[in-house]
Order: sequence, then C-alpha cells, then structure tokens
Amino acid sequence: MSSLTGGSYPPSLDDDREKDRLVQTTKDWSIANGLAVRPAVEDPAGILAINAPVTLFPSPFPKSCFEEAKVIQASYNELYSRISQDEEFLGSLVQEVAGGDDFIAKLWNVHLKVKAEGYVQPLTLGLFRSDYMVHQDTENNNALQIKQVEFNTIASSFGGLSAQTSLLHKCLAQTEYPFLQSPISSLSLPENQSVQGLAAGLRAAYHAYGKSAISHPTCVIFLVQDGERNIFDQRHLEYAVSTPTESIPVFRLGFSQILSHTRIAPTPERQLLYTPPHNPSLSFEVAVAYLRAGYGPGDYPSPEAWEARYTVERSAAIACPSVLTQLAGMKKVQQVLATPGFSVLSKFVPDKAQHDALWKTFTNIYPLDRSAAGMDARSLAQDPVECQKYVMKPQREGGGNNFYRSAIPEQLKVIPEDHWGSFILMELITPPPLANTILRAGKLEQGGVICELGVYGTCLWDRNNGKVLHNEEAGYLLRTKGNQSEEGGVAAGYGCMDSVALV
Repeated sequence: MSSLTGGSYPPSLDDDREKDRLVQTTKDWSIANGLAVRPAVEDPAGILAINAPVTLFPSPFPKSCFEEAKVIQASYNELYSRISQDEEFLGSLVQEVAGGDDFIAKLWNVHLKVKAEGYVQPLTLGLFRSDYMVHQDTENNNALQIKQVEFNTIASSFGGLSAQTSLLHKCLAQTEYPFLQSPISSLSLPENQSVQGLAAGLRAAYHAYGKSAISHPTCVIFLVQDGERNIFDQRHLEYAVSTPTESIPVFRLGFSQILSHTRIAPTPERQLLYTPPHNPSLSFEVAVAYLRAGYGPGDYPSPEAWEARYTVERSAAIACPSVLTQLAGMKKVQQVLATPGFSVLSKFVPDKAQHDALWKTFTNIYPLDRSAAGMDARSLAQDPVECQKYVMKPQREGGGNNFYRSAIPEQLKVIPEDHWGSFILMELITPPPLANTILRAGKLEQGGVICELGVYGTCLWDRNNGKVLHNEEAGYLLRTKGNQSEEGGVAAGYGCMDSVALV
C-alpha cells in the first residue's frame, strides 16, 4: 500500500474485463504515439515495434520533492560545467581510479592527446540528467526528502519516451480512470516538456556554432549504437530539433561508422565534415556531435573506435559531451562532492545558499581507497551486517553494473584489492512504499514498486572563460521498478516508464 496516498491508490484491477480494456488502450495508444521500442528479436527488415514497458497509472510523488528537484537543476548544470573545466581536479580523480578502470584511463588519454595539439572548439554542450529517489527519514518523523542517486553527463536517455508517458497517463485520466469500478476523478499531472527542453539545448549549441567558414551547410549529428532498440526515444528528440520556422539538418550515424563517413577538414579550425552514406555527393559541417553512444567499454571494441572518439574530440564540432564532461560524470566525482567531512563542493559552489541546497540532496558516499574515509568504508563494505545498508558502484553509466548489500563483500573477494579504489560505496536510499501495475511485453506485474525521478538539464558553456551561454531545466523522467529489483535501467530490462501524480 502507498504511504503517500493512504493505500487507496492505484485501483487493484481485480476484474479481468476492466484490466483487459485498460491494457489494450495502453498498448494501442503507445504504438500510435511512439511510446515504443524495438523488440529483442531478429528483425532483418526493421519493421517491428512493441510498446515500451510502462505503468498503467502515474505514480504518486511528493509535490515539494518534485519542485525542489526541478528548481535545483540549473545549479547542478552549472556545478558540472565547472567541474568539467577543472582539468587538474579531474586528473587527480582519474589517477585514483584508472589503475582499476582501463576505460576511464583511455578516456583521459583521449583528452591528453587532444590537449597536446590544442583544442579548437571552446564550447561544450551538456544534456544532463540528475536522478533522485524520495528518502523517508524514519529518524525524523518520516520526513520525505529527495536524495541524488547519480548525475548523468552522457547519453541521458528517455527524454522522448518520458514526455509520451506523461501524455499517455493524461489521456487515460480523461478516457479511462473515471470509468473504472474504483474511479479516479482527479489527478495532479504536471506538464512534461522534456523533448522540447532537450531540443532547445541542441538548438542553442547549433546557433552558437554559427555559419560554416568553408561554405558547407551545417548539421547536428546523433552518434548512436548499432542495432539501437531505444530508437524511438531518440527519434522524438531528433524530430524536435527543427521548428516550424527553422529547419536544421539532423543525421544519425552509428558510432562504429564515424571514421567511414566523417573527416577532419585540412584547415587550422579542423571542421568535422560528414558525408551521408545515402548521398555521397553531399557534405555537411558538423556543428553539434550528440553522443548517444560511447558511454561504456562495449562501444570501443577496437583501436578504431577510440580513434573515432578522438576524431570527434579534436574537431571543431561542439561535443555533447566532451571527454572531460563525460569524466565529470564519474561516480568518483559524486563521491568527493558528497563524502561527509571531506566534501569539495564549496570549491565549486562558494555561494552558501546554493551550496546548502545542493548538499541537502546528497546521500552519504564514501571512497574505497586507502584514505582514512576509504579504510572506514572498506570495513563497512566487508561487514556482513553493515554492508546491508549500501550499494557499491563502479565508474559506469547504464544499468546492471552495481552490487548491492550482501553481494558487496562477495564481489570484493574477486576484485584485486589495488582496484578497490575505482569503486564507491553509497548509502542506500529508503523510499516510501508504493504500489502500481507494470505492463511489460504484454504481461502485467502487480505489486510494490520503487520510483526514481530524473530531471533533465541543458547547459552550454565556454571552457576558455567559464561563461555559461545557456542553462535550463528541461523536463523530467520517472522510472519505476518492482521493489524486489535492485537495478532500475529501462533499456537494461529492469525498470519501466512512468509519470508523476503530485501529492
């Protein structure tokens, strides 16, 4: 039962006819409106789509927590823009984790290689997402607080599907919920402008790039994974970059095809030129390179893949993100910001009010290195009782990488001790109990759920002078999973799409 709604929400759907009608309506609306993914089956013609996993009802979420998360996003955008500009700070953290994380070490080497010849593009674009859970503080009269799970600086997905999920639930609230056997007559469903907000960030960078100096039309390029199943989420954003009054060329290119279809112009400015494979007679200058791939080791199976990332980084295209901005999303950065007594947050946020607002959203995070805080955390991580309060995370984006509770000491036994410093130990967040019904692959899952709120932000800045040219909150995502699941990634198969019903 939901502690936020007194147990009366959502309806239990005990009648099969009622349940079948709501399921069919949800499936049809989802396909009709692009709330969909490619199925995990062989589809050589590329013609199949299924509805994305989704809740049948919007999940209750505290209005005060929701508004706090949205208001603070601009501060988070600015914080991470500043971190990405502090090469010395990031370099020191990379050195701490690189020994146990070859991927981080190779990313840093890309930066060093470009730095040696000189960066030609001072602008960086971030399409960020800050993820939170509601924490129910049992020691403080069950007070509800938002606590940050992680901050995503690359390939912050589901902006497209999250907006469609909000529209789905608004449609059901008009056409279905009032006519259930246990009718729902009133829900507070906030507007979700995630697609428009993220597209506005891409347009801001496109305009800041300006006109081509070598007489090519300019474009935005989405660098994507081969065989992307989450293509419709990306397409919603791609289609929104152009407006009724302005057409902006947007192309998709597989990360593995970068070297085949792009080249660096032989000029001091090193413009990135793109030749569409479907029309080799055309050539575009890439104004913005938006990475929806390149966030994990699996995207770099060969030296050529690393050469491709280096090509983008050394070019004049505005990277979203740059390598340094991607590295700013390391869990190690989150840890040094949030470790009690050792935080460096004030280094980047000297304003006390802004500092305190950010600090309130942190949960306790500790290193697993050989520092004093790290040695204490190692004791907690290896203790069979204390470890139940924590999750251990590597420096990775995407779901399925973390170790929870009793799995932590077992995992530490198989990781060389000199690699422990590449992980962080995070105190688990305790959300209030909720219930919902999840529709996944045509089947229903009913019971307790856990929700995670993501707030999008867009930020464009100049690394040469630190000036922020664009900084906005850009909509939200709500992901929900069964309360027996540790991980929450939708694309990884753990979570589902949801939207917020404010309470």
